[in-house]
Amino acid sequence: MALITFTSDFGDSDYYVPAVKAKMLSINQDLKIIDITHKVENYDVAHAAFTLKSVYPEFPKGTVHLLAMNSTSSATDGYIGIYLKEHIFLGPNNGVLSLLSEYDPDQIVKFNYTKNIQSSFPVKDILAPIAAKLALGNELKQLGEPVTQMKKMIPRNFKATKKQILGHVIRVDNYGNLITNITKEVFDTLNPGKYNIEFGRESLTKLYTNYDQVESGDCFAFFNSLGLLEIGINYGHGSDLLGLKLDSPVFINFETEN
Repeated sequence: MALITFTSDFGDSDYYVPAVKAKMLSINQDLKIIDITHKVENYDVAHAAFTLKSVYPEFPKGTVHLLAMNSTSSATDGYIGIYLKEHIFLGPNNGVLSLLSEYDPDQIVKFNYTKNIQSSFPVKDILAPIAAKLALGNELKQLGEPVTQMKKMIPRNFKATKKQILGHVIRVDNYGNLITNITKEVFDTLNPGKYNIEFGRESLTKLYTNYDQVESGDCFAFFNSLGLLEIGINYGHGSDLLGLKLDSPVFINFETEN
């Protein structure tokens, strides 16, 4: 039996999360439901997608992932399921699922019959029953109509030349550390051996491997477990102290031979 993960911006002080779980469990009380987080910043689809994208590969193949973000928005064109890298994702067709990968899904299904369901809580009334049925072994194509496209959002990408990588902060974590979209793969490909990393008014000429390799209050930069450049201040709130926030630029400048 597949697992179901649940990600939303519902918070933990209202009835929304337990109501969705109750709906799924009413279909099969033996379901295993794992909360990723329900503290995504309100309406922040990029935050939700980044969080789920960061952890879903750690789950067993075949896991069903329910992503509830802006499901009643006017920008939502129904509800879809996608099959991506041997995982199943369900959510509103508003672009959020397109942020999970730079590659197209192997399969996209639109749940057209949901047009007959009038609900102010579609995550519970529409997506929860579908998630439970998928976890019971139903296939996506049995629950909707295959389509070739879904709504897409375009993430901000880094720019790279032989002399410089220009990236941006894509997430400020709970500690104030700043996660960028600069990948270790592109850095390793371009790095000639000498470089400096510029962010705000700071500049570093060395990459570390963890937080505690610098003194308390000092800046660090390293490639984290996601393979993304992370910067911050050891035992300090990097975002506040460095004056950086979501979308702030970060540069890696290479010293190349003329």
